Amino acid sequence: MPGTKKLVIVESPAKAKTIAQYLGDDYEVQASVGHIRDLVEPKNLPAELKKGSLGKFSVDVDNGFEPYYVVSDQKRKTVADLKRALKNADELYLATDEDREGEAIAWHLLDELKPTVPVRRMVFHEITKEAIEHAKQNTRDIDTALVDAQETRRILDRLYGYEISPVLWRKVGPGLSAGRVQSAATRLVVDRERERLAFTAASYWDLLARIAPADGGTEFDSRLARVDGARIAQGKDFDDHGKLTSSATVLDETAAEALSAALRRDDATVTVLSVDSKPYTRRPAAPFTTSTLQQEAARKLRFTARQTMSVAQGLYENGYITYMRTDSPNLSQQAISAARSQAASLYGADTVPEKPRMYSGKNKSAQEAHEAIRPAGDTFRTPPELQSTLRGNDWKLYDLIWKRTVASQMADAKGSTASVVVSAAAATSLAEFPGQGPTVAEFTASGTVITFRGFLQAYEESRDEERNAAAEPSEAKLPPLTPGQLLSIAAVEAKGHETSAPPRYTEASLVKTLEELGIGRPSTYASIISTIIDRGYVTPRGQSLVPNWIAFSVVRLLEQFFGDLVQYDFTADMENDLDRIAGGSQDRVDWLKDFYFGSDKHRGLRNVIDNLGDIDAKSINSIAITADITLRIGKYGPYLEVEPDAAAPVEGADPVTPRRVNLPQDLAPDELTAAKAQELVDAPVVSDRVIGINPDNGKRIVAKDGRFGPYVTELEPDPEPEPEAPATAETVDPATGEVTPAPKKKAPAKKPAAVKPRTASIFKSMDLATVDLPTALRLLALPRVVGQDPETSDDITAQNGKFGAYLKKGTDTRSLTSEDQIFDIDLPGALELFAQPKYGGRAASSALKEFDADPESGKPIKIKDGRFGAYVTDGTTNATIPRGETIEEIDFERAVQMLADKRAKGPAKPRAATAKKPAAKKPAAKKPAAAKTAAAKTPAAKKPAAAKPAAAKKPAVAQTTAAKPTTARKPAGTTARGAAAKNPATTTAASTTASSTTVSE
Repeated sequence: MPGTKKLVIVESPAKAKTIAQYLGDDYEVQASVGHIRDLVEPKNLPAELKKGSLGKFSVDVDNGFEPYYVVSDQKRKTVADLKRALKNADELYLATDEDREGEAIAWHLLDELKPTVPVRRMVFHEITKEAIEHAKQNTRDIDTALVDAQETRRILDRLYGYEISPVLWRKVGPGLSAGRVQSAATRLVVDRERERLAFTAASYWDLLARIAPADGGTEFDSRLARVDGARIAQGKDFDDHGKLTSSATVLDETAAEALSAALRRDDATVTVLSVDSKPYTRRPAAPFTTSTLQQEAARKLRFTARQTMSVAQGLYENGYITYMRTDSPNLSQQAISAARSQAASLYGADTVPEKPRMYSGKNKSAQEAHEAIRPAGDTFRTPPELQSTLRGNDWKLYDLIWKRTVASQMADAKGSTASVVVSAAAATSLAEFPGQGPTVAEFTASGTVITFRGFLQAYEESRDEERNAAAEPSEAKLPPLTPGQLLSIAAVEAKGHETSAPPRYTEASLVKTLEELGIGRPSTYASIISTIIDRGYVTPRGQSLVPNWIAFSVVRLLEQFFGDLVQYDFTADMENDLDRIAGGSQDRVDWLKDFYFGSDKHRGLRNVIDNLGDIDAKSINSIAITADITLRIGKYGPYLEVEPDAAAPVEGADPVTPRRVNLPQDLAPDELTAAKAQELVDAPVVSDRVIGINPDNGKRIVAKDGRFGPYVTELEPDPEPEPEAPATAETVDPATGEVTPAPKKKAPAKKPAAVKPRTASIFKSMDLATVDLPTALRLLALPRVVGQDPETSDDITAQNGKFGAYLKKGTDTRSLTSEDQIFDIDLPGALELFAQPKYGGRAASSALKEFDADPESGKPIKIKDGRFGAYVTDGTTNATIPRGETIEEIDFERAVQMLADKRAKGPAKPRAATAKKPAAKKPAAKKPAAAKTAAAKTPAAKKPAAAKPAAAKKPAVAQTTAAKPTTARKPAGTTARGAAAKNPATTTAASTTASSTTVSE
């Protein structure tokens, strides 16, 4: 019997909490916490299905690319809760986001829950009472074309990753991955670093002059533009190889200093050559899209893309802004009216143009073309009004969105720009400038006066740093000048310049480039940048993204053997194809066949994999720096390999074997020039320096520079050569002729097993080249026993660990403030430290931050400090706070999201589980027969028990047989889409929340 309530399902617990406030008691709002089903890992398939392509991908590429979905273990409770809630409902509203991922989540919910009550698809782009009420009255059916597009994307990523990643594991290194967007993004960063490596700086000079009217007046700055009519070269006139690309004259230091000296003389004539004035107009920037929000938040707020989306997610779910994943800069009429009226009331009626401003996106096939990101509601709440409600990053990002939205509907900034050309003639001609008559230099200056600020009163867009480019005109005023007017040079300076290398990508500029190239979608940029950082391909250095050497190997392999797949145009075309599938004009199965098996347009992934041929791993992981020095990317990181005769000989080194030289960890790829490589090779080798002999045991104490840093070690003394035993032979008694055989040689005694030598890392304050014997012996003697606890009699030791110096007493530890304390701290000082609470005065169980109860577990959420850094926990699930986010930035919504994401990933597999099993069987080894019987019974007893729950919870999966793989792979696929099509009340949507959807590209 149907219930009396209407069940509404959204993705996020935070969104569920907000929406429930607007719907009333007749509705129950539950969260799916993202996807409830996904492609199963192939290793988890039923044994009878681990065959062919289905066993390799969990996708049957030979039968319509049918996927095999399962409900993850982490989502079984969620699904059970939703089914239980559905029993008490008379209607089901699927209110997931209105994008591909959100539509797919709704479809999977429909397919898994199998409701018998009317189903409605409910969509909205902002969480306000009016928006929710409107969505409730205007439901629709599930859009199966959007579901097809999402499913195609998911299958595409599975095929791409599972075919190419194993090649990277074999030829480059374990743990690497490839993806259609992440690989393109990595290539962009690597290509930029290659440009920096190939860059050659060009030098040029010019003059800066401070000029004033001869009869007094305001001084102004000017720059040399021409000499004797010839234009002087600037940075834009050189290419990346330092070559001049125009007909401009390059001024060197000698000529610049000579001209500067001549113009400083009193007999130089300076006059106004021309004055020009032009109107100045500047338009406001369009409202934010996902991409432009990420870029501007990076420039103005120093947010990472992930951080921006996380904060925006919380603002959306709590009803402060509209949906934060959109390609469209359009505003609704409601938003335009709100922005115009607010601009007029705050800045004056004259700041609002007569007609509303309309904006259009650059991407013609923009998917999920919702409204732009703006403050929610038909009346915007101003940032000052929300200062008591929003805090920290939430308020900063809302302030940015509000300003941009209001400014987008304001009038242009207007003014005028005055430009002046000044002629400065030296008294005589200069030898450096072989022209006719006196040398004449022309200087230019400009000043912009803004007479009407317009939108600038609310907001001004920031820009990425551009090399060798003219700066945006800033407000500056020139004094009144007229042609022919006499001037004087107050000061003149010759200034040298060098062209700059292409700037490294920042997160903002990488997002901008990806969007311009049409690679990926703005909704995926944050996860893509996070992926290439987490995989170790890229390391943030300040705002810059610096590629690691491993990324060069990966990109080189992909370029050589998977060229089509990392071409920017090819990757962008795939996005357009997915758009066509979402629009219903392209069939997903046909497209996947072309991609995987090939077509007239490209070879196909399967054909590429089957015809890879031999891949020389050494060549892929090598970069020639000079003729004798090669960079190798090895298992433990990059190093230089030097031919034996390419550097000064090293004492004790093999004269034939190439020598290895470690690279400094902070050395960026573009800094490894041929000169730098030679410097590293020629640097004095301090490793393997014999410091002295340990007087206690006669062993050598040696200083070494290893992969993990400098250290000292204790080695056995060199063995003395054993004297050769005299030769023995058989003897003959001359009297009797009896032969006495030679004594048998004794078998050599077995050498004792090698004992691992003692080692100790040197302190950060020490220099490996100057560590003396007493210091080395103290290091090798660690851990140092400070004394005994008088209460427990436990030894207290001081030692150095991975996370710094610390004290240890039993299982209890306390951090020391410096490494020197290891030798200096005494027993009273140690006891005093142990008497204090752990972690710098906080109680060991205290939290850094506390929140309300988690919606799923019902337990209070806390932020705690752990061995590996701060983490969020509800007492059951722990989620490490990602790099780039601080404790202060984590709010309740973000904490809930992190815990939900962690639950979705599932528990880490215990490493010791397999190691313990043999130990458990040891007693049985004494009785072979009994052990065999037990071993035979145990698996048989366990198998049915493991299979029954799966069959009960996943009837569709349990009914799967090898004879009917298509039905099993997506058992309810046809049924669900059919039900969605037949049920006139069903609905669809196309948006995904960061907390609820994992986008893998």
